[in-house]
Amino acid sequence: MSSHRSRHLSSRTSTQSACLPSPKPLAAALHQAMLCLAVGSGGMSINAIAQTSTDKAPETTLPAVTVSAVAASDSTDLPAAYAGGQTARGGRLGMLGNRGSLDTPFSTTSYTAQRIEDQQAVTLADVLNADPSIRFTGQTGGVTDSFMIRGFPINEGNLSEVAFDGVYGVSPNYHLFPEYMERVEVLKGPAAMLYGMSPNSGVGGVVNLVPKRAGATDLTRFTLDYASDAQVGGAVDLSRRWGNDKEWGVRFNGLHRQGPTPLDDQKSRSEVAAVSLDYHGDRLRASLDLIEQYQWIDAPTRPFLVAPGIEVPAAPDGRRNVTQPWGWWKSNDVSTLLRVEYDVADNVTVYADAGGTRSDVSRLSDQTPTILNAAGDTSAAVQNWRFQINRMSFDTGVRAKFDTGPVKHALALQGNLYSDRIANANVAGTPVRSNIYHPVVSPEQSIAPPSFVPKVSDSTLSGVAVVDTVSTMDDRVALTLGLRYQQVESNNYNTATGAKSSSYDENAVTPLAGIVFRPWRNVSFYANYVEGLSKGDIAPATASNAGQVFAPYKTKQQEVGVKVDAGSIMATLAAFRMTKPSGQLFGTVYAVDSEQRNQGLELTVSGEVVRRVRLLGGITWLDGKLTKTNSTATQGNRPVGVPDFMANLGAEWDLPWLQGLTLTGALNYTGRTYVNQANTQSVPSWTTVDVGARYRTKVSGKTTTFRATVINAFDKHYWSGVASYSTISQGAPRTFLGSVTVDF
Repeated sequence: MSSHRSRHLSSRTSTQSACLPSPKPLAAALHQAMLCLAVGSGGMSINAIAQTSTDKAPETTLPAVTVSAVAASDSTDLPAAYAGGQTARGGRLGMLGNRGSLDTPFSTTSYTAQRIEDQQAVTLADVLNADPSIRFTGQTGGVTDSFMIRGFPINEGNLSEVAFDGVYGVSPNYHLFPEYMERVEVLKGPAAMLYGMSPNSGVGGVVNLVPKRAGATDLTRFTLDYASDAQVGGAVDLSRRWGNDKEWGVRFNGLHRQGPTPLDDQKSRSEVAAVSLDYHGDRLRASLDLIEQYQWIDAPTRPFLVAPGIEVPAAPDGRRNVTQPWGWWKSNDVSTLLRVEYDVADNVTVYADAGGTRSDVSRLSDQTPTILNAAGDTSAAVQNWRFQINRMSFDTGVRAKFDTGPVKHALALQGNLYSDRIANANVAGTPVRSNIYHPVVSPEQSIAPPSFVPKVSDSTLSGVAVVDTVSTMDDRVALTLGLRYQQVESNNYNTATGAKSSSYDENAVTPLAGIVFRPWRNVSFYANYVEGLSKGDIAPATASNAGQVFAPYKTKQQEVGVKVDAGSIMATLAAFRMTKPSGQLFGTVYAVDSEQRNQGLELTVSGEVVRRVRLLGGITWLDGKLTKTNSTATQGNRPVGVPDFMANLGAEWDLPWLQGLTLTGALNYTGRTYVNQANTQSVPSWTTVDVGARYRTKVSGKTTTFRATVINAFDKHYWSGVASYSTISQGAPRTFLGSVTVDF
């Protein structure tokens, strides 16, 4: 029996389901699985069991298991969670597969499904708001989840930069709903070597979503939720395994939510259906993920531009919404990922995956209002837009583990291909005027949608990579070295004729070097040098060197850090420096002679500090600087959207006198942030407080969890985020969230 199989079987319970069809043929097995979903008895998943960790129960010590060999792939085995279940002890490192936190030469955090559920997260933005190195730059009531990680933008624009199960090009494109997420993993810093070049050239870090898969125990869970002003939703989570050894699994997550939001004149509707099928055999593992999500927002919010020469006005009440009430936005995403792994030997695994997403977006609304003066007057164009975005991704590779004398090797080879296509068109209406403090309703405009949606761009990212982790001294010292060759091709098209208006075809090699030293079992020191990759520019038509194609930009990072795992709590202290070049026009010549440098310190903590008390959060100090510019007015200034200090502190307290009751709270702080490169416009620092409680109990013999949270409890009015293109967004108003979850 293979070691992978031994490990897989040891994680299962001995409980036998009444639904145990033969695994052959496949169609019959899948048909039987659906019957089991319809009539099978309920139970608690591994996640649900983890959620009851605060309940008193007799402790059980399992016998130790000795494995004679280590499987080459551990991509199907998720690292366990720390005490309290908010974060995990490791996560995925791209083509390297899963690694424990102490064995990783990067700063990483993995947020669990339990944390996401207890937080009552509505989108991915809510999940990442707890991270002191990440700030949400999208809008409450807006249309996208975009972020700054270590002061560099991620997920801005029309191409998602969120990986799904380690693969770009599969996740839904704009908003991402957490109902189908088992883990949200964050790797801070550039990672072109591990994941390939990010589709939109992001370099601040990688956000990877791990989809929910069927657990060892059957699960039938229903959640009813409410959010002010009158958003009501229902979600279902069904999980079943079957087969002689429960090698077949299916998990379904569904959501319907709609109603008025806390923002003036705004309503939204969200629907999600996600199915995950998997097979775990002796040597073969396969999975198929299918996701469709739909969203409709009336009066969607947009970010604001600020007119030159004025100070940024004080933030309005977060409930104020300048978008015209007759405006709307709707999107539909369909995502698919097929993955197969096979252990050709106990220490060699080959794998391949293929997936993609189609996104269709329509909207008729204000487009990025400009704040005109200190009184808060705004002007915005109104347009009827259509977007069609197609993305595809293919990966294949091999992982192998072997020894050369006293030295151990974990070798990985990978080839990858990513492509995208964007088509869009718009029809303009009449500009509208309003005010951020006293919104003005303009007459509704009837604007016909575009009759034709032409292709405007496409791109292809392809490459090959090799990486080897060499360890010695009983794995106390591990050195990771790797190289990725990346080819970058992209084209822009004339929307009237369909002819190419510009073309880009360049390549680059990005290295990785990381080392981990563990002088003690629970302490590791690490360092890394890694590069990120961004598509180079094409000199504009106004330049004397118009049409010149520049090589891809390389963002370089040096990082050192220390991690301490105290058993129930994990702390990471990291110091880093990142430099990113860019191009600019000086006189009549366009050249790559600009540079932004972000350096800083990060301290993150998660886990149980004392019995019944858990913490999650940390602090980040950022020293951002424009180290190279062509203007004395901007040389040495702080970059747009980069605050000097960020802090998050979340706490949970299990009350000792009432079993199952937990009080929660969070403090969130962001320092002053500049809106323009001249550093003459900025938004002030802000602090918000969240409070809440949850109660786990039995109702009619069913495990039931009640949750209540107040976001921005003191109703702070603030500008919450500054995007890289100098837009600002309103912070969320005081919002009540409530839910009840029942496991049947």
